[in-house]
Amino acid sequence: MEIRDKFYIDGAWVVPVRTDTIEILDPTTEEIIGRVPSGTAEDADRAIQAARGAFDQWARTSPSERAKYASQTAEALGGRMTEISNLIAREVGTPVNVSTIIQVGLPIITFSSMAELVGQIPWEETVGNSMVVREPVGVVGAITPWNYPLHQIAAKVAPALVAGCTVVLKPSEVAPLNAFVLAEVMHEIGLPPGVFNLVSGTGPEVGEAIARHRAVDMVSFTGSTRAGRRVAELAAATVKRVTLELGGKSATVILPDADFGRAVPAGVTMCFLNSGQTCNALTRMIVPRARLAEAEGIAALTAESYTPGSPFDDTTRIGPLVSAAQRERVRVYIQKGIDEGAKLVTGGVDPPEGLERGFFVRPTVFSEVRRDMTIAQEEIFGPVLSILPYDTEDEAIEIANDSIYGLAGAVWSADAARATGIARRIRTGQVDINGGSFNPLAPFGGFKQSGHGRELGRLGLEEYLETKSLQL
Repeated sequence: MEIRDKFYIDGAWVVPVRTDTIEILDPTTEEIIGRVPSGTAEDADRAIQAARGAFDQWARTSPSERAKYASQTAEALGGRMTEISNLIAREVGTPVNVSTIIQVGLPIITFSSMAELVGQIPWEETVGNSMVVREPVGVVGAITPWNYPLHQIAAKVAPALVAGCTVVLKPSEVAPLNAFVLAEVMHEIGLPPGVFNLVSGTGPEVGEAIARHRAVDMVSFTGSTRAGRRVAELAAATVKRVTLELGGKSATVILPDADFGRAVPAGVTMCFLNSGQTCNALTRMIVPRARLAEAEGIAALTAESYTPGSPFDDTTRIGPLVSAAQRERVRVYIQKGIDEGAKLVTGGVDPPEGLERGFFVRPTVFSEVRRDMTIAQEEIFGPVLSILPYDTEDEAIEIANDSIYGLAGAVWSADAARATGIARRIRTGQVDINGGSFNPLAPFGGFKQSGHGRELGRLGLEEYLETKSLQL
């Protein structure tokens, strides 16, 4: 049992205003594995005031000096990789081998890459008779989700600190334990007091207090579109900067000349990653009607190879969902798919055999899905794939773009130039072409109701900078 009973504020572990706690469950065993304090608006205010007090000095620190702290953070996280990987596997249910690579590996890359990007920012440049300078935006409130908890924290905290901002972090109350490890790391490397602050709690209490606070200059939020609207609404009262990384309903478009033996399994994999609890999951597969049966067969075989089980078992390819509420949500969507007439290829609402305990669902594939069906339009956040047939290339693009979201996508074709042309017509922030891999140095973010602003890479760092002109 991991018990955390203090917040990290102004360089010290401090006692919360009240004694209320939040229990953290292991989604595999349904057992309590930890507790964290349930913060209040007063706790958030204390952390924000600490960040405000530390800002001027931190902003005057040279970018190269700030970058050193980011590099040291990456190194320290690397030294605790096994510990953190196991912890997140228990908090979220991600298979531990995947947890090591993604849940810990990506945050390390983000901290180290932000340190390296410092040299690419034009901190000062001359434009006519003006000196144009880049300065930190100020105090940043970072509100992060549970599905990739440390990765999403790093995507906000690393660029904010390197830019010269100070930070107040509210991690998800579902998987917050890893954030406390990061606070320990920040303390151990000697980050100046007040530069990084951590307050755990719920969105309605701590998250909303951060979003509305007058002393917060920017809020960076990752989570549901519904919650993102609320953050933006609260932040608008003080006209603070807001970046939002929200939901998705991303599509894999497979053209008739594609290698289905590669394209379909890759699409299933990108749907089922992290038990489908991924904002940029490729949950719709758009295939030529003439090859629909072929796609169904390959998708079924691939889905059935995703062995569910404990994240610590070598044979496990897919872990549980994060909570009982999430499991129920996914089961409701699967039943809606059945009720609305989609063809159930594999999976279903029943729990996987032998896994009645834990928040498991069957990896599920639907076919003959119409674009107006609920499972084709709404974000499920579970291992549920919808296959939609098309007759023409233009129809395929139209189906891909028929969504309120615009986060990610994929295109497969034997002709790379043709695939790239299709990708340019898909209205999303990222598109993988013929299996192109995720690039942690490329900007990440969405169109439409998937949010605004970008994370990762140079553009992710620039989100935390203001531009000032000095007329000489």
